[in-house]
Order: sequence, then structure tokens, then C-alpha cells
Amino acid sequence: MMEPIVAITLVIFLVTIGLIIWGKWDRTVVGIIGVVLMVMVGTMAETEAFGFVDWNIIAILFSIWIIAAYFSDTGVPQFLAITILRRSGKNVGIFLFWLGILAGFISMLIDNVVIILMMAPVIFHVTKKLKLNSFPFLITVGLAANFMGTALLLGDLPPQMFHSVTGIEFNEFIWQMGRPSSFPLLTATFLATMFFMYRYKLRKLFPPMDAAVIDEICQEEPCEYLKKKSFVIISLGLFLATILAMSFREVIGYNLGFIALTGMSLLVIINEIFARHLGGPSFDDILREIDWKALFFYIVLFVLVGAIHHVGIIKMIADALAPYFQQNLILGSSLLYWVTAPIVGIVEHDAYILVFLYLIRDLAPSLGISPWPLGWALLWAGTLGSNLTIAGAPALFVAQGLAEREGGSKVRLREFFSYSVPFVVFSLVVQYILTLIFWIIPFAF
Repeated sequence: MMEPIVAITLVIFLVTIGLIIWGKWDRTVVGIIGVVLMVMVGTMAETEAFGFVDWNIIAILFSIWIIAAYFSDTGVPQFLAITILRRSGKNVGIFLFWLGILAGFISMLIDNVVIILMMAPVIFHVTKKLKLNSFPFLITVGLAANFMGTALLLGDLPPQMFHSVTGIEFNEFIWQMGRPSSFPLLTATFLATMFFMYRYKLRKLFPPMDAAVIDEICQEEPCEYLKKKSFVIISLGLFLATILAMSFREVIGYNLGFIALTGMSLLVIINEIFARHLGGPSFDDILREIDWKALFFYIVLFVLVGAIHHVGIIKMIADALAPYFQQNLILGSSLLYWVTAPIVGIVEHDAYILVFLYLIRDLAPSLGISPWPLGWALLWAGTLGSNLTIAGAPALFVAQGLAEREGGSKVRLREFFSYSVPFVVFSLVVQYILTLIFWIIPFAF
């Protein structure tokens, strides 16, 4: 029989997560109230709550957001977008295809919401000139950015949680245990999905455009979007240097959070000392671009999940599921994959993924199986499935909001689903096949 404190903790957790999913009240505030209640009922001491937070991950998030804010102000993303338009043969569908590709690959290093905010001014500039609806552009960029955020360790919270729970290193997102892992497999699926979307949807969206208007946009000089050369070089150089240093974490010997903080600090100090010569934004301006509520939410999320792990709830779930995974790894992994995908389309996927990462960590040793097939299946299904609705992916929420504000009318659910459903279904099927081939079948026999 479940002990009273365990039952109370479970109720508080479920109610808190339920309210976060519902979204009527601010999810950070709801999460904080849930943490306070857990401390008050005795689930954990207040000092233990701080201990449940992986501050290394919070340091990575904060530092990369700061670096990304400087990078976005260089004008490089806008430069690339206009360059793509000029090289798209005056075909808007092809431009949209390559814009999605660009957003996807940048999102491996930068938060997907930041990608939307970076690309929006260029999208509005083009759509206003061509008198087009901005929603197809914004939703394509949002879907692509949310997709590739898990390809490497830096782009989104789920891969960073994966690092926190399992200890997986930066380079292992490229190649692990003698086989391709997140970056090559997701890249293959992403390119296939974008090609499918182009053939199925994007190339049919737009009527023939006024050639003179397209010529006018294409004649714009992409370099006009770039800030001072010195600011661009320093911001981009330190960004790439930080990523390179993080990829050699095992050689350097410091935690990823410390490496990211060091790169961020150098960038801030150089910009503050040489502000007059570089012409970049002030640190105060950069701090205003940080989503502080999101940062606090992630802290709260670690505490909530750490609390239910602390009282043994995750172990109880793991013990209950153990027979199903022990009996057949292929069936168990497939079940985890296809159950996760629709769930994260309608719930806050970060919380779901973190709970199940702990569950897999506790489950695998007792079964004598490798945790990696289950871990990768969870991570990939959790990322790709979240593209189904705005409830699953904040980037899509921001994209839809910007489109509605720009267009002055609501985006209908049917129109939204005409992009998200084929994108999600196709990507899930392709990624599932690759997951089976490289990560599930080899460990099942």
C-alpha cells in the first residue's frame, strides 16, 4: 500500500502538471506553488529542493541564450535568409524549403523560440513585399527549428536533460557505441521530411509572383543586414569556440555549464569594454531578451521531478513496467515510442521526457538491458511528436502568435494541422525505422 506522503506527493505532482498543461495560469507560477506545497507537506526539505536542480544544465541554458542573443543581433541569420532568397531562382516554394533547412540547422545550437524571433523580421519583409500570408513561412520555420533542437546537446532542453540523467557527452550525440546517434539520424529524417513537405505542400502554396517585386527583393544586398564586421567576427567566433570547447569537455575536464559560462563571460566582457568600437548591444539589452520565466520554469521542473523520484514514485512505475520491457525489447521500445509521440503533442513534453528518463535509468539495470535504445526512442519521439500542436512546442505557439498579429486574424486549427500533421506523421515513421535499425534491433538479440 502506498504511504501517505507518497500519495500526497503524487497528487500534488499530477495536479501541478495538469494545470501546467491546461495553461490557464502562468506555468512557472503553478510550478512554484507545487514545489512550495511539496516542501510544506514534507516531501522534501527546502535545501533538498535546491539539490534536485541540475545547475549545470541551467548554466548551459542561460549561457547559450546570452551568446545566442548576441549572435542574433549580428544580422547573420537575416543575411543568410536573404542570400537564400536570391539563390532560390525566384521560386517562393524553394525559398521556404531552404529557409526551413536553415532554421533547422541553426536550432541545433540555439533555442528554437529564438530562431522564430530571429527569422520573423526577414519573413515579414518578404511577405509584405509579395503580399503573402506569413503563416506558412513562420510555421515551417517553427516546425523545422523544434525538430532539430535535439540533434546536438545545445539546442533544446530535452538533450540537455538526457546529458544530466545519463552523463552522455557532446560527441556522443553524433556517434555512440559504434553507431550513428542523434545528429546523423535526425538529419537524415529532417531532410527527408522537408523534401516530403516541399513536394506535398510547399511548392503548391503560392501562385506565380510578380517578377518585378521578387527582383526588387533579390537586388537587396544581404551584407546590409550585417552589423559592424568586428562585432560579427567576435560574436560568431566566440560562439563557435564555445561549442568546440564543449565538444572537448572530456579533454578539458570542466563541466559543460562552466565552459558555456566562460564563453559567455568572455563575450560579454569584450563587448562591454570595446562597446564603442564594436557597436553591439549593451548587456542590459541582452538581458531583456532572456526568457526569465522559462528559465525559472526549468528550475521548478527539475525540483518537481526530483521530488517524485525522491519518494520512490518513479521506481514504483519502473517496477510495474519492467515485465513488459523484459519480455520483448522491440515491443517495449516501440510501445514507448508510439505512446510518447501523441502524448507530447498535447502535454508539456519537457516534464514528460524528464520523468521517463529517470524511469529508464532506474529500469534498465534491474532488467539487465541497455538503457540507450529506450532513451533514444523516448528522446526522438518526444521531440518529433511535440510538433503536433502549440501545446507541445512553444516555438509553434510563438510562430502562430506572430502570424496572427501580423495578419490580423486567427489561424484556424484546420490550417495549422494541414502543416503539422503530415510533418509529424512522416517524420515519426522515418525516425522509427532508423531507430529500429540502429538502436533497437541490435540490442534485442
